[in-house]
Amino acid sequence: MIKAKKSLGQNFLTDENILEKITNSADIFNKTILEIGPGTGNLTSYILKKNPKKMFVIEKDNELASNLENKFNNQIKIINDDVLKVDETKLFKDEVTVFGNLPYNISTEILSKWIVNLKKSFWFDCLVLMFQKEVADRIIAKVNTSNYGRLSIISNWKLNIKKICDIKPESFSPKPKIDSSLLFFYPKKNFINIKDPNNLEKVTRIFFNQRRKMLKKPFNQLFNGDKKVLEKLKINLNLRPQNLSLETYYKLAFEYEKLRS
Repeated sequence: MIKAKKSLGQNFLTDENILEKITNSADIFNKTILEIGPGTGNLTSYILKKNPKKMFVIEKDNELASNLENKFNNQIKIINDDVLKVDETKLFKDEVTVFGNLPYNISTEILSKWIVNLKKSFWFDCLVLMFQKEVADRIIAKVNTSNYGRLSIISNWKLNIKKICDIKPESFSPKPKIDSSLLFFYPKKNFINIKDPNNLEKVTRIFFNQRRKMLKKPFNQLFNGDKKVLEKLKINLNLRPQNLSLETYYKLAFEYEKLRS
């Protein structure tokens, strides 16, 4: 029997109702599918029932990768590697549909990597991903709420996001100590073109470094009090970081990029 490794953040999904719900969240038939962290292959089995054209899985754990190979034979292509080191843009010619019960300890890193590496064309058509609930709440948080911050802004830059459902610890083996949430991501047709995503990361980091303070200090740090930017974006410096909309942050990053070029 395979035991979950705490060091890799492994919790295997076993609830059949949830497995069904996940596979019903996106089109699978005749599509190329990528699953991240398949573990013991419970979700993999449900995906294969829906007849994908091809199925790839990325599994870091050598023991699990070997087990998957024995279990599924030639039905899937196994990439036995760390997902953070894989360049998905070079793996696929067509857009893929991505499923993932992401390891909680690196879930935001994985999502950030995919967003930062997105060029004008997307390598996926949608992402169906599971996160720790408190992380998911930050991803989908709305402006003027306590959960709204850097993760909300970066996640929503090029992607539309909706929550599918929350998932209780009893759906996993071993049971995690926290609830999980399943999110659905799909590409936006229009978004502000920030050439270097590091500029968006820098702007949000400086603004949210002191989220309870007013905007004057971080704005001056980035723009040296440039009143033209203030007037153009209609920003009130007496507000706090969580009071600025997603679009305002994307515009701020765009203006910051212009200043530096």
